[in-house]
Amino acid sequence: MSALRVFLVVLFGVLVLFQTMSLPGQFAHMAKESPQDAYLRWPATIVTVFWVLCVQVVIVATWQLLSLVKNDRIFTAASLKWVDAIVWAIAAAWLVLVGVFLYVGFNANDPGLPLLLFLLTVGVTVLGLLMVVMRALLRQATTLRTDMEAVI
Repeated sequence: MSALRVFLVVLFGVLVLFQTMSLPGQFAHMAKESPQDAYLRWPATIVTVFWVLCVQVVIVATWQLLSLVKNDRIFTAASLKWVDAIVWAIAAAWLVLVGVFLYVGFNANDPGLPLLLFLLTVGVTVLGLLMVVMRALLRQATTLRTDMEAVI
């Protein structure tokens, strides 16, 4: 678990760097290089920074769930709120991704980027649905543990 925590911290730090420097700088550079697409600079920056924020929410929630596991409190109502945070972050990212996919799909003149966005949309959909299933399993296990404690 400590190795996972180390990599969560590293990932969070790299994402903060991307959010504050890399992504805004990249889209500013692209606007200078392709003035005809400069109008996309701020929407692209906002969308990508939002996606990074969604990943950061998942990282924080995962950290909290690891703490609950460590303290043997994973099968409590407290864990469900953190899993809900993960589900909602994935849902928010998915919703924006679908919007980007539709915008690009209707405005693209070659199929490469729309296909890539479709693949990402399917992947995020699977991840979100997997988290919904995991949440249901956690809820059942929490109920079972509560019932078992009541019997004992």
